[in-house]
Amino acid sequence: MRKTHYIAFLSIATLLGALVGCSGNKPAPVSERIAKVWTASKVDENKITVYTRGGASNVRNYAPFKLDLSQAPTVRYTEFDGNTFVGKYSLPTDNRLVLTELTPVPTGSNGTIEFTINSIDDNNLSLSRTTTSQKTGGTSNDYTLTNP
Repeated sequence: MRKTHYIAFLSIATLLGALVGCSGNKPAPVSERIAKVWTASKVDENKITVYTRGGASNVRNYAPFKLDLSQAPTVRYTEFDGNTFVGKYSLPTDNRLVLTELTPVPTGSNGTIEFTINSIDDNNLSLSRTTTSQKTGGTSNDYTLTNP
């Protein structure tokens, strides 16, 4: 009788182990997936596309744009005009990215720029700036970024 219980227990344990092992891989947390160097592939200002990487008729050149989050918590943020700001970044929630203590201080920002994270995967990051950008004439900007 003991041998039967032992075999039944091992069978159930093996089955449960197989089910748990096959439950799929969980994606890495946002804090790990975002820790890369991101460049602009598409940028919308006031919902109008002004830049597409490789595009021939871009309204604005975002090729220099770079968001370097690879050395947490340090951020190096390079705007489309080539100006680079260094500070710290945080992820207070999975859908917010906050850049703080930026130096030099970007115009009209008090050293802080905040984004909503619309989506993220291993190679793509979609952000919306939560405040308008004075540098682009007070536009609301949406960024589609890739990890080169």
